[in-house]
Amino acid sequence: MNRRDFLKSGHWPTLLSAFLYFDVSFMVWVLIGALGSSIAQDLGLNDAEKGLIVAVPLLGGSMLRLVLGLLTDRIGAKRTGLWGLALTTVPLLLGWQWADSPGKLIVVGMMLGIAGASFAVALPLASRWYPPRYQGLALGIAGAGNSGTALATFFAPMLAAWVGWQGVFGLAVIPILLVLLLFAVMAKDSPTQPPPQPLRAYFQALLHADTWWFNGFYAVTFGGFVGLASFLSIYFHDQYGLSKVTAGRFATLCVIAGSFLRPVGGYLADRWGGQRLLVGVYLGIAAVMSLMALLPPLPAATVILFVGMGLLGMGNGAVFQLVPLRFPRQIGVVTGVVGAAGGLGGFFLPTILGSLKQATQSFAGGFLLFAVVGGMAAVAMMWKARQWTVKAAHRRPGNQPTPAAAATMSLPCESESRLAIDEPIPAGVPSRCV
Repeated sequence: MNRRDFLKSGHWPTLLSAFLYFDVSFMVWVLIGALGSSIAQDLGLNDAEKGLIVAVPLLGGSMLRLVLGLLTDRIGAKRTGLWGLALTTVPLLLGWQWADSPGKLIVVGMMLGIAGASFAVALPLASRWYPPRYQGLALGIAGAGNSGTALATFFAPMLAAWVGWQGVFGLAVIPILLVLLLFAVMAKDSPTQPPPQPLRAYFQALLHADTWWFNGFYAVTFGGFVGLASFLSIYFHDQYGLSKVTAGRFATLCVIAGSFLRPVGGYLADRWGGQRLLVGVYLGIAAVMSLMALLPPLPAATVILFVGMGLLGMGNGAVFQLVPLRFPRQIGVVTGVVGAAGGLGGFFLPTILGSLKQATQSFAGGFLLFAVVGGMAAVAMMWKARQWTVKAAHRRPGNQPTPAAAATMSLPCESESRLAIDEPIPAGVPSRCV
């Protein structure tokens, strides 16, 4: 990759703005999870209630991403982002001054979904400035803003020991307002942003089977990442008896891997193809979570979770290397839909981990279930890639392979996988198929 060419091909202040918006939004989105041990002790929560409290913001983000995805396509990513940052201050202020019971905290958690919905704004904002050959890298850089989860798990427990867990919500307003100012000055909508489409055009995207396949694939990678990022502080505290601050540091170490390997996943997807990369990612997830189901000692568990979170982060970059190539005209709404599925996956993971811990007195069942899901995703990705390959071959003029020949064809690169749908390949999309 030519770094100078990459910088010239887009608008780096907007890319930086998208990263900062995503980063600070993710920080506050998982704040309840980062403070989970302190909240559970103060409010007397059991294992199942811990999982639910941590998962509620992820559900809120899942629901609101659809809304922000639509707004991004209709009023622009910058205006939507400004509204998103401004509204994020509301649940933070409520968490600081009002949330003193589980019920009130659930309300705050649902409203923190506004921050989680930033995904449907930041990625289209960055994507529309860059040509297809740099989609994976640009989206990976913007998506590395999920490093905000590491900021939350590292700093929130320490700040809670100083000002209390409610005070941390108040302090979080400060970085939100700073990023709001920077975003207003630096971010710019791409001149190639497509005009708003009728609502029926958005719903047509939901009728494509590929949309729902992407939903499932992203629910595993992103849902796994954000669900574990929200729950790991509780896991290290409850499983290994670590202090709240120390548990947060161990969680941060694991989260960092997923955050900063997301651009690597996008870059490798550009070079190798997102489909190939995802097969390896899902197989790796199945292996890693199977090891975690053995409940290994703390040093081994830390290494295993570090690798697992790294795989999940790379998978996030790979999925969203494919999405803009599949839906270039409806990227806002599709990233909203797919992102919502990812948030929904994140909601289920801590809920299941907490509930199974409550029922069995062990975290083993939750990790084993995640391993099974990872294996199923690998099989589904291989099957779907083969299907795209055969359809692409049959759509090529004068090329009608036999079933035996089609079965031995290599996985397609993204430009040819688009031949399986009823849209032309955008100009400039390279063909790297063999």
